[in-house]
Amino acid sequence: MGATASSGVGIRLVRCAKTFQDTRVLEPLDLQIEPGETLVLLGPSGCGKTTTLRIVAGLEAPDAGGQVWFGEDDVTRLPIERRHVGMVFQSYALFPNMSVRENVEYGLRVRRVDAAERRRRVDAMLEMTEITELQHRSIDQLSGGQRQRVALARAIAPQPRVLLLDEPLTALDARLRENLRTEIDRLLRRLGVTAVYVTHDQAEAMALGDRIAVMDQGRMAQIGTPQAIYFEPANDFVASFIGTLNVVADAFGAGRTVAFRPEDVSLVPAQDATAAAPERAVGPLGRVSASFFLGDHARVVVELPPPTTPGLRAPGLGHDAAGQAVQRVTARVAPRLAPRVGDAVRLVVAAGALRDLSKDLP
Repeated sequence: MGATASSGVGIRLVRCAKTFQDTRVLEPLDLQIEPGETLVLLGPSGCGKTTTLRIVAGLEAPDAGGQVWFGEDDVTRLPIERRHVGMVFQSYALFPNMSVRENVEYGLRVRRVDAAERRRRVDAMLEMTEITELQHRSIDQLSGGQRQRVALARAIAPQPRVLLLDEPLTALDARLRENLRTEIDRLLRRLGVTAVYVTHDQAEAMALGDRIAVMDQGRMAQIGTPQAIYFEPANDFVASFIGTLNVVADAFGAGRTVAFRPEDVSLVPAQDATAAAPERAVGPLGRVSASFFLGDHARVVVELPPPTTPGLRAPGLGHDAAGQAVQRVTARVAPRLAPRVGDAVRLVVAAGALRDLSKDLP
């Protein structure tokens, strides 16, 4: 079956800020979303991502001077019902007094689509979201995952120019979230609709976004592809919010503070003399303080000596069981190669994976 939604439209926000009762929750924002692109707004609670989504939807108006464009149309003053957007909420917002089919059909009835076209579109949506056999059930007979599919089908059926998703998987268990993540990605790419997806879950953002916009305290911290956000974070907030980041001082050169990802670490036995190589940065000896078997990998925590350079900032500084100062590093290793708790190991990191923070930190 071919795509059943119209081609996506580009979205442009110009100087869009938002103030509630003298409190600025969104700083002036300029944002360009390409036609057919899936942009994920990612960040902690209160960072402004849902406010941004509501401004795109027409549920909130930007402060004076802000503009919202859909393609060549200025929709700043248009209400949501005239913007031709579809929305999927965390709560699903389905009608309990209607069957699955009636829920999917609802938006088409409101738009007075004729009966034959309504039937065609609803059948296509039920098939695409794989809920045809559920069409005559009531909503209270469905599981959480089934309800989410109904919500998606209902949002897509009217062929919106823009699809907006506000943390739609938060209420589901981890395994179901992962499965639906894959299905949503498949649907969005098949439809070609422009989508804005709000989440605080980094795994969802990395899996679904063509680009990710990381937000912090009402500002855009960085926008880019998942790969760019992960491997080339613009600042410490982005680096620490996306995945796990090790930050240690005096470990890979005196007076240096460096950052690196857990998957870039190799743990070499203390007596191994083959660690040194031009393409590898060799760190100090440490001791394994914890090891967690996670199936496809093991997460190993290594304690390193504290920095000795006076005044050098060490964000990873903590204390061991005896109260001694240590720096902690997390490594992601093959489960069969994981050292045991108490083992002495040496850290080795690919030289290109080290990010020197010495000039960035105060």
